[in-house]
Amino acid sequence: MTTTVQTANAGLTMRFRNLFKPRDIFFHDGKSLRRVSVGSRVQVAVCLAALVLLAWSAFATLRIVSAAGSVETEVAQMEAQVAEMEQRLVQIRQQAEQRAAVLEQRQAFLDALISGEEDPDRLAAMLPRRAEAPQAEPAEAYAEVEGRQRVFVARAQDTARERIVETAQQIRRLGLNPARFLGRGGPLEEVETPANTDPRFRQLFVAWRQLDQLEAGIIAIPSGRPVSTGVNFTSGFGVRSDPFRGSAAMHGGIDLAGPLGTPVYATADGIVGRAEWNSGGYGNLVEINHGQGIQTRYGHLSRLIARPGQRVRRGELVGLMGSTGRSTGSHLHYEVRIDGRAVNPVPFIQNASARMPQRVASAPAPTVAQGGPPQAAR
Repeated sequence: MTTTVQTANAGLTMRFRNLFKPRDIFFHDGKSLRRVSVGSRVQVAVCLAALVLLAWSAFATLRIVSAAGSVETEVAQMEAQVAEMEQRLVQIRQQAEQRAAVLEQRQAFLDALISGEEDPDRLAAMLPRRAEAPQAEPAEAYAEVEGRQRVFVARAQDTARERIVETAQQIRRLGLNPARFLGRGGPLEEVETPANTDPRFRQLFVAWRQLDQLEAGIIAIPSGRPVSTGVNFTSGFGVRSDPFRGSAAMHGGIDLAGPLGTPVYATADGIVGRAEWNSGGYGNLVEINHGQGIQTRYGHLSRLIARPGQRVRRGELVGLMGSTGRSTGSHLHYEVRIDGRAVNPVPFIQNASARMPQRVASAPAPTVAQGGPPQAAR
């Protein structure tokens, strides 16, 4: 066994020596011949250097290939990040555009509300929708505008509520219930509002509708003077001594005496229901319907100017003072009726209650201009 191993080692040694045995290398430059001897050690050193260089080249190649793969991975990751950023920018731009559209819609609604020119149905259709919470912080300019709008809405709502309270108090002082002017089902009974409406703007709209209806109700409440100054108050509302019979009788209005032909004016906006001769004692009578169950009557006129079905405004001429019908002289019999029932007109006359007594202390002589239907005939 030992002999076989030694023989094999001896064979390898001889092969190695034969592989790197000294060699002669001849160079001929065309004139002379030169010989260079290369020993075994030199050959071994050159081979080792070549092997080291080859190993280093292989290692460097592997590093380069590995680095190239890593760069490709990093490039792919960077491209994915850029794509994500681009998508995020698109979302932010879309959110900004949506935010701007919401702010513009809110501003259009507020402008229309303040102008007072839009009808309730159109204004309800303009109510801003509830805005979705943005995923990113809104731009500073948008945030500032939105903040101002919120402050304005809050102040406008407070102002509307204050005016509602003040207007309702004015109506109550006249003995009327403010609910009369708000409709049976509330201020939004016949006004449809869009779904998903911003609650703050809807509350403002509700307050505006209530205020609008109350103020429209005030327009329908008789509050002007039926005649100008220079007339005498000759008979008040309530039980009095009838100027013709001398017995106690209910007087459903007030009598204002003045020269024949004195202009008589409508005391509130409305539509003329009657403008005709009345056989019940009024003589020439103009009756105006103001809505909400409110009427005014102007009796004993010498001339009828308003016509049935005519729409009149407060302060518009409706007739001339006279002494037609059941009358003792030139005067105006003025009535205010609520739901068909005569009420005292004096509280309804604007800036006149301080000058007009509620009742007459004693029955005046028959020569004073008085009159009216007996027992407040209808």
